[in-house]
Amino acid sequence: MLFASLLVASFAIYGALYLAPGNPIAVLTGGRAVSPATVRVLEARYHLNEPFLTRYWHWLVDALHGNFGISLINRQTVSSLISERIGTTAGLVAYTALIILVFGLSIGVLSALRPGLVDNLLVTLTSVLTATPSFVAAIVLISVFAVKLHWLPALGDGQGFTDQVKHLTLPAIALAASSVALVARISRASVREELGREHVQTATSRGLSRRKILRKHVLRNAAIPIATVTGLTIASLFTLAAIVEEAFNLNGIGAALVNAAESKDFAVVQAISLILVAAFVITNAIVDVLYAFLDPRVQLGAAAS
Repeated sequence: MLFASLLVASFAIYGALYLAPGNPIAVLTGGRAVSPATVRVLEARYHLNEPFLTRYWHWLVDALHGNFGISLINRQTVSSLISERIGTTAGLVAYTALIILVFGLSIGVLSALRPGLVDNLLVTLTSVLTATPSFVAAIVLISVFAVKLHWLPALGDGQGFTDQVKHLTLPAIALAASSVALVARISRASVREELGREHVQTATSRGLSRRKILRKHVLRNAAIPIATVTGLTIASLFTLAAIVEEAFNLNGIGAALVNAAESKDFAVVQAISLILVAAFVITNAIVDVLYAFLDPRVQLGAAAS
């Protein structure tokens, strides 16, 4: 199923750019007038004179071998361009995922266990975060923590691990803000639902400790819906990262995708789009496998249902 999804995604990505308006020769030549001989060479090199399915097959085979062609703007192989940038995006997504897991789950569980003032304050906080787009959060964070307080850098990737962490902190917070709120809300709802179930009430009446009840009865049963939403949220970070990378001038593949789309650098767009889709599909597959570890009652073949 995983490979079938990736195959369909690759076909859709290649087909979408094939149907896009514009002449591929004009894109390849930058709109300059060239001789008929040059046109024939370009058509042969990029298989432009062959049927669509044949062209797709050539591209797919090359992509499976790590050959995505040449960037028309940067004049370098797409593979090397991606390898230079993918570390920044991977670091940003990992940092953001950690923030989402720690703060999303903590806020959700605390809100469920503390009805009243604490719950109302946390619900208000998550409502504000949910309504805050990443680019707005980025502007606020830069204005407050970079410009006014000078606590953290606003632009660039940084040099060395410690410096890179500092440079990625504000982008990761901006990217995580609305996702933290979503995971917190789902966690709150799932934990509260489990707290109201009969077996939890029975365990409480037997005098079991609150921590033991929370760990063995509540969190275990609430893990599946929480993991589902958290997994989808983290998987989507690969595509949402482009907005934050642009705002903080990060040298990631999301920013490269935006620049390539603006300059009609089709080889780069196709390669990065395929990588982002693959990351999304693989992340969801990993979450599907984790279901069996979170709850042994779930079978891997039926996890999605």
